[in-house]
Amino acid sequence: MSNISPMAFVHPEAKIGENVTIHPFVYIDRDVEIGDGCIFWPHASIRAGARIGNNCHFYDGCIIAATPQDFRWKGEDSYVIIGDNNTIREHVIINRSIYKGQATKIGNNNFIMAESHIAHDTEIGNSVVIGNSVMIAGSCKINDFAILSSCALVHEKCDIGRWTLIKGGCRVNGHVPPFVIMAHNPISYFGINAFVLRKGKYTEDQIDEIAKCYRHIYQSNTSPYNAMVRVRSDVADSAEKDEIIRFIEGHNLKLAALNFDRI
Repeated sequence: MSNISPMAFVHPEAKIGENVTIHPFVYIDRDVEIGDGCIFWPHASIRAGARIGNNCHFYDGCIIAATPQDFRWKGEDSYVIIGDNNTIREHVIINRSIYKGQATKIGNNNFIMAESHIAHDTEIGNSVVIGNSVMIAGSCKINDFAILSSCALVHEKCDIGRWTLIKGGCRVNGHVPPFVIMAHNPISYFGINAFVLRKGKYTEDQIDEIAKCYRHIYQSNTSPYNAMVRVRSDVADSAEKDEIIRFIEGHNLKLAALNFDRI
């Protein structure tokens, strides 16, 4: 049985799961589906098109499935789809898709800190940490286990790889491959995300091989194309090497912190 405050507004067409707690002054719109065990703190606003999984916490003043801030959106019905076990802190805004029937997607086990903004059609993977006041533009992809520190700014259509750390205040203007740390403005390669990789049970040998890949890519003073040739010939075969190659070649060798004119 759910606990819904009489001072909250829940649209009669909204679908609410079991053991949901809705505190005073929460707004639940029409065309909303909420799974079991979720908690909504005061002044959270869940708008039409929200699809929410189980055991998520929504803190004061967050707005989920807000209409897109994009001139291309003409009022089409669209969605925000949120998985299980997510924590969404105060005043976070997540916009729904600008395309009819499509969705902005948030995976499972994510921690999204206060005053962050996730724009239309962006996809957040699993176990991602998004720091305070992070701004993510439309149609981005943030892959599993990435960490975006406070006040990072991610430009439209950027893809950030798994196990990546973006340091606070960075402006991400291109794709960021997996396992790295990015820092400064203009954004630059800062090293391997070794501390967090160890927490993820990567071995020292795996971390060393990842670092070897990125010495060729970011520190060899050659073109991205030639760097990939060196990675293929000089680094031992591994799942991590394959993931790095797939990511970079899948994005046509265009990465943040590289000189595109040298490709």
